[in-house]
Amino acid sequence: MASFTLRVNGVSHDVDVDPRTPLLWVIRDVVGLTGTKYGCGISQCGACTVHMNGQSVHSCQVPVSVAANAHITTIEGLSPDVTHPLQKAWIAEEVPQCGYCQSGMLMTAAALLQAHPHPTDADIDDVMSRNICRCGTYDRIRRAIHRAAKEA
Repeated sequence: MASFTLRVNGVSHDVDVDPRTPLLWVIRDVVGLTGTKYGCGISQCGACTVHMNGQSVHSCQVPVSVAANAHITTIEGLSPDVTHPLQKAWIAEEVPQCGYCQSGMLMTAAALLQAHPHPTDADIDDVMSRNICRCGTYDRIRRAIHRAAKEA
């Protein structure tokens, strides 16, 4: 066990965990924020995507020792009241179905829009290919990202 300080959604958390513990489990089980989802555990699905120092990462593969002192943003930190342009666009385009991928998709899309405020379809397809949607709502996701880009 080791002590680390995690800055999650602007709040510092002192945690005592094994340094190899994936950030995902520290966020969910120690910090208590359950919006970040476990999907595959091998960095293939993207359900566990969070931002670390502004970059999207699959938290199932980031050891807590690497995340210590970084600025972590989870889906709960994207907007306190579901008013982020992406969240509003997700609702307007009726993107969610089963919900498995949604927090990871939103976090990946938010990083995309931060880097490319007006992405092309190719930009969206390239970046969003890191996340799997079991329900296949990729067309709606693309429309929602374009909608959010216009509103931001």
